[in-house]
Amino acid sequence: MTDANLFQLGIGLETGAQEEDTTRSTTAATIEAVADAEREDHFIRRDGKIFAGTHLILEVTKGTGLDCETRIQDAFRKIVEVCGATLLHIHTHKFSPQGVSGVAVLAESHISVHTWPEIGYGAFDVFMCGDAEPWKAVDVLKEAFETDQVDVRELLRGEELVAKEVAA
Repeated sequence: MTDANLFQLGIGLETGAQEEDTTRSTTAATIEAVADAEREDHFIRRDGKIFAGTHLILEVTKGTGLDCETRIQDAFRKIVEVCGATLLHIHTHKFSPQGVSGVAVLAESHISVHTWPEIGYGAFDVFMCGDAEPWKAVDVLKEAFETDQVDVRELLRGEELVAKEVAA
């Protein structure tokens, strides 16, 4: 395997991240600490709920340009900008004869896509924690792919876990 292959796999890259401490276990006390309103982290505290982040499942239909890597990458960058997120890396792949898959890795989590341009469909995920505003991605996708057809489902990641553990 060449160094370029290792780089693509992320092997041997310095990220500044620390190795996970596997000696600690996740306990009710650990989860309860997340519920502390004074705690400074990227968990979201809104409307009496505590959760890791907002994960939007977005389905673009009747879209155009869903076979263009550049347009998808530009949409990712615009989403990052309007949502107030921090872009770390974008990687896309163009399939033959059509379709694009891609991911934008964010400090706040990620944006991902897989497209079926032959039917005008794109399956996007926008997952963000902290102060980012992922719902702003909807209008970006409508504009980028020239459609008003963007259906959204919202998941509050970790909400049930935190609620269960704090109540226990």
